[in-house]
Amino acid sequence: MDGTRRDKWISGDAADKLIAAHDGDVALLYIYLARHGGRDLEQAARALCRTMGDLTAAEEKLRRMGLLPEEGLPAPAGEAAPAAVPPAPPPLQLPEYRTEDITRRSREDGAFSVILSEAEKVVGHALSSGGMKTLFGIYDYLALPPEVILELLNYCAQLFSERYGDRRRPSVRDLEKEAYVWANREILSLEQAEEYIRQQKDRRSELNRIKALIGIRDRELTATETRYLNAWLDMGFREDAIAIAYDRTVTNTHSLKWPYMNKILQSWHGKNLHSPQEIEAGDSRRRPAETGAGEARPIDMDELRSILDKI
Repeated sequence: MDGTRRDKWISGDAADKLIAAHDGDVALLYIYLARHGGRDLEQAARALCRTMGDLTAAEEKLRRMGLLPEEGLPAPAGEAAPAAVPPAPPPLQLPEYRTEDITRRSREDGAFSVILSEAEKVVGHALSSGGMKTLFGIYDYLALPPEVILELLNYCAQLFSERYGDRRRPSVRDLEKEAYVWANREILSLEQAEEYIRQQKDRRSELNRIKALIGIRDRELTATETRYLNAWLDMGFREDAIAIAYDRTVTNTHSLKWPYMNKILQSWHGKNLHSPQEIEAGDSRRRPAETGAGEARPIDMDELRSILDKI
């Protein structure tokens, strides 16, 4: 770059993410691609004196960080971008790390050392080599910033404390599952983490109120029941509308049948009926008690004798 040209090809946000990643290959690859455009890893490997394995891992991490679109980075103004290389499909699990590499990083990388110490407090014991590999994968592969990972660990500890008290602590697998949720939601700052935690707290309160409303008081919701409730809330139904669906379900089937209740709510959702007022005005299927079909009437003995004679 000469004295007259000032291409701003690294934004402040990208720089913050690269610094938080603690990975020189990732930063080097991003700078190279930002300077030349596209995502030609073979050319980058030759220019940067790195192996294809190093840069493939760095490229995947950039994608996880949201810094590398599918078509690659655009070339600087006035320069043609090389042909894009089709992205490799993302792996289905965390990369395989060597124990000695993780041990070395825990000594040399202060941020990871703090995360490791905090994770052991959360799970209640020293991590095995497999647990350390998983935790390092959250830190290295998912590329969540250290302060966000610490917030995630604290969130998991609070969540299990609310559910189980002192009877159970989160496992490393529980931490990993929650980390994937945060990575997929691109929670990369403390502000985003705090907002997500607030939303989840509100949702748990809503689930507990609905749980009491439908008569479940002596046990936790099952995973399937939780999925049903979350789906209904995501459709836009609130407690009062779900209460109406519950009432109709029990009236018609004499018990809480989740698939039956789900069909009622899906039908209302398809008609864009979500509030009690909208349901009352727009649902044509009314209960027997509303039409008078369930009202008792005197028995006509002559009619009864006529029916018996025919039989």
